[in-house]
Amino acid sequence: MFLYYITDRRQLSTDHDESIRLLLDRISAAANAGVDAIQLREKDLSGRELVTLGLRAAGLVHRSSRSGSGARTRLLINSRVDVAIACGADGVHLRSDDFSAADARVVFGHAGIPSPLIGVSCHELGEVELAEGNGANFAVYGPVFGKPRPEATATGLINLEAVCRRRKLPEHPMPVVALGGVTVDNAAECLRRGAGGVAGIRLFQNGNVTETVSYLRNLAEDLRG
Repeated sequence: MFLYYITDRRQLSTDHDESIRLLLDRISAAANAGVDAIQLREKDLSGRELVTLGLRAAGLVHRSSRSGSGARTRLLINSRVDVAIACGADGVHLRSDDFSAADARVVFGHAGIPSPLIGVSCHELGEVELAEGNGANFAVYGPVFGKPRPEATATGLINLEAVCRRRKLPEHPMPVVALGGVTVDNAAECLRRGAGGVAGIRLFQNGNVTETVSYLRNLAEDLRG
């Protein structure tokens, strides 16, 4: 089960310095709790500010590892391959209308990074298939349960299942991670519909992230059993 924390410091505080401090605390806690990846999604920051924040976040994430498993949390930068390279992140998260995952891999390769982790935001089946064809590691699909904004229409569980199960799957299909209103209460339904994991801001940024991660890991085990 892939657990994906997407950051938004503005939900933590309206004061800039305080929001940065609180965000880094949350990133450290999430990495220590064992989320699989963290997307640094502070879209309002300049490139220089994002590199500075990314360097601090990468230092925290890379010092943390999942106890006993040998796996570690990885840091992705939203859309900016150049920033990801500059701050030593593990990869990039692309919008569906960004350049392709394949093109991003070429840029990383030229920088001496042969195996970056690349996620792509998708909202329909065709975008998921395109991301998979271009070599993305995973797709984030949604908003499954909608968002607070009126213009964000929920894709729904039926469409999530179609994306997860009804595409022309290779032998080892790319995981599809459910996003949009996902909570500990409805995560099980996403997994039952074929999602390979769950993503969110509030899901991991609010409350006790260690308890949240533990609950979701146990939930995945129970469903597999």
